[in-house]
Amino acid sequence: MAFVSIEWLKRWCEVPAGLTAAQLAKDLVKVGLEEETIHTSGVTGPLVCGKVLRMEPETASNGKTVNYCRVDVGAEFNDAPGAGKEPSDVASRSIICGAHNFKEGDHVVVSLPGAVLPGDFRIATRKTYGHISDGMICSARELGLGEDHNGIIVLEEYLGERGMEVPPVGTDLLGMLGLNHELLEINITPDRGYCFSMRGVGREYSHSTGAAFTDWGLAENLKNPLAEANNSGFPVEITDDAPIRGNVGCDRFVTRMVRGFNPKAKTPEWMVTRLESAGMRSISLAVDVTNYVMLDLGQPMHAYDLDKVKGSIVVRRARDGEKHTTLDEVERSLYPEDLLVTDCKGGHAARVLGIAGVMGGAETEITAATTNVLLEAAHFDAVSVARAARRHKIPSESSRRFERGTDPQLPPVAAQYAAELLVEYGGGVIDEGITDVNHSAPMPSVTLGFDAASRLIGVEYSAERCEELLKAIGCQTCRDDSAKAFTVTPPSWRPDLVGAAHLVEEIARLDGFDQIPSLVPVGPAAIGLPAVLCTRREISDTLAEAGLTEVMTYPFLGDEHDRQGFPVDDPRRVTVRLANPLADDAPALRTSVLDTLLNTASRNVARGNQRVAIYELDQVALAHGVVPAAIPGVEHRPSDEEMQALRAGMPKQPWRVAAVLAGNATEAYPGQPARAWDWADAIALAMRVATSQGLTVRSEAPNVKCSGNNGKATQSVAPFHPGRVAQIRVGAETGGKVLGYAGELHPQVCREFGLPERSCAFEIDLDAIEKARPKGAFQLRAVSTFPVAKEDFAFVVDTDVAALKVQNAIAKAAGDALESVHLFDSFTGEQLGQGKKSLAFALRLRAADHTLNPQDIREIRQRVIAKVQKTCRATLRA
Repeated sequence: MAFVSIEWLKRWCEVPAGLTAAQLAKDLVKVGLEEETIHTSGVTGPLVCGKVLRMEPETASNGKTVNYCRVDVGAEFNDAPGAGKEPSDVASRSIICGAHNFKEGDHVVVSLPGAVLPGDFRIATRKTYGHISDGMICSARELGLGEDHNGIIVLEEYLGERGMEVPPVGTDLLGMLGLNHELLEINITPDRGYCFSMRGVGREYSHSTGAAFTDWGLAENLKNPLAEANNSGFPVEITDDAPIRGNVGCDRFVTRMVRGFNPKAKTPEWMVTRLESAGMRSISLAVDVTNYVMLDLGQPMHAYDLDKVKGSIVVRRARDGEKHTTLDEVERSLYPEDLLVTDCKGGHAARVLGIAGVMGGAETEITAATTNVLLEAAHFDAVSVARAARRHKIPSESSRRFERGTDPQLPPVAAQYAAELLVEYGGGVIDEGITDVNHSAPMPSVTLGFDAASRLIGVEYSAERCEELLKAIGCQTCRDDSAKAFTVTPPSWRPDLVGAAHLVEEIARLDGFDQIPSLVPVGPAAIGLPAVLCTRREISDTLAEAGLTEVMTYPFLGDEHDRQGFPVDDPRRVTVRLANPLADDAPALRTSVLDTLLNTASRNVARGNQRVAIYELDQVALAHGVVPAAIPGVEHRPSDEEMQALRAGMPKQPWRVAAVLAGNATEAYPGQPARAWDWADAIALAMRVATSQGLTVRSEAPNVKCSGNNGKATQSVAPFHPGRVAQIRVGAETGGKVLGYAGELHPQVCREFGLPERSCAFEIDLDAIEKARPKGAFQLRAVSTFPVAKEDFAFVVDTDVAALKVQNAIAKAAGDALESVHLFDSFTGEQLGQGKKSLAFALRLRAADHTLNPQDIREIRQRVIAKVQKTCRATLRA
């Protein structure tokens, strides 16, 4: 957060008269600086200048001496002679005051009935100590102007110290005492660190309103010309043996010296007021000046007692085992990544003066005896400062600015400005010695196409407008009409502008986000959900229509594979391990939806649910056979080869649908017992999922054996019972793809998860269904208006011949004339012979364009009989 004082803003911008904090907030939000809140003094009038006419000490019954006063508060507020609640012979008001630091004739601050002081303290007429007190004579603390509560404010003294004259009696004092000033608190985003200063806020106010802006952070705007560095300055050495991410911890370090400084000099009232408006307390002139310069220009500074700094200053990283006592009198253990400012007391770079950019040390701090001051203004690495502040848990105003990036061109300006302020208000002279160790690199240029802003924002920006806005924020531009692009060099105070997208954002921000029209995107006509999403939705609807409840479980896995009886070499045991799991007992991603669905079913059964029928559609992570790729660094964009390796190292994540059926399928009714779920229900639901997508599927026994290991199933069918499981395969013929498995759960699995015996489940591969689903658009056919011809067939086939195989042969032979075919009878008996069965089918035949005549029907019958006899080795029974 940052605080903006309108009075302080006037130093940087031409502010219109009568500007309020509310209007200032509206102006700043246009350029992205959001209002947090508006602070006021909490004081409302009437608050006027009064003159003490009479002062009569009186001793109260409790032994306390108070003063009964008659105070002239101006013609508008005085009671006329002989009038009022406690009449007097002079025009005045009666006020009881317990302070004794004033006398008759003094001018004081009077709050009259109706006024409100800080803390919602409301002034009203009241009787006290035997008199009517018709107002209150105020102290500094009562008005929120300080902590002094030993006496009331005597205006001759208070205003005289500030170079102001006492106003006439009855004058409103809210403005003169600064109690009518509003303070705007704004929210600063991480990329706008320059706005943690009045310099940055003033610049943004100028962008928003067009107000004239004077940049006091430029050398040419200093009171005196900026002095150049020389060899007589305080010696400084920068050694950084452990740069972070290739960036040295300090690339610029400036020092200035002030000698003969008066340590008893008071901080000017205007500076104290500004510091307090920013939430900082006044400490001493030297410290206040460094804080003020930081708040004003945005350059953090530090002041040392020059006589206590020995040898030269060395900026380096911390050493193992090093300790340092900071200004808050806490001894801290340092880390090798900590960037330090040291001197040479006890050896070269031996004594730590402070943690760079975070907090100084206690040994060289400014004291009441300091007469010679060493000023430091440096440019420290943002990452180094941020890590140190978080590591030691000492965030400071300085670290808050450094970690967001400061202006590397500002240290010499800030150092001279601070030195001039010290001499102006504290005496002494500025030493001619100036040190400026400068290794800062120039700002990198960015190429920006003429059409980049229009293309990314969706609003037309001319090249001239883009150049105008970029120059307004301080960028230097070089236009190349042949390449239709600018070469843009950002200003030193904007380290966040490192790419074309950042420049485009600035163009849109300064032109006004409110200029971007709010348009509802128009979707392409006749485009619905992608086919894969339609498939998942239809499958979910199918299971819901069958009475199942959809659940969504966390995809995290613990020991479920052991509980499901997976063999040690089962490829499903190869899992993706999580770097930071939410729970220590679930450190991996599931390889089957049943891994987590069984736990959900178990909890429902444990809570007394007698009918569990739940399903889930989600992805699984299959890491078997996948070699993870090395994660590239963040310093550069990954190459195409690195991206290809990353994609190859990603686990496969197919979509699956699974269900668990436990307990009763139907409830008990009078005359009808409850029916438990059985494996036929699971198989039927699994096939229903596939057929809902237009697939022809069949169920068959998988080729499995019982394992010799505790009777558990082999890896291919776990967690199912090896004798009561079916695999669901695409197509009526052999050779189709296996979609999944359905059946009864293994008894050991039921016991592990606390499920009823013979609980069932299935799991189907949705991606396989999507690949096998018939392609092409569905075509609707008109219902024929011609009559239906019904024919029945009964074929004798071997008992191992599936009825579906016979039905498919009939369908192929009947051709387009077949409207429907279904099995209506299956019969076995001695009269058919050993290993034979009879299958009877009913056919509905109808042509689309004519009535089927006897000859047509006869030809169809002949084709059907011939096809079934050839395909299924069948004989016609009837």
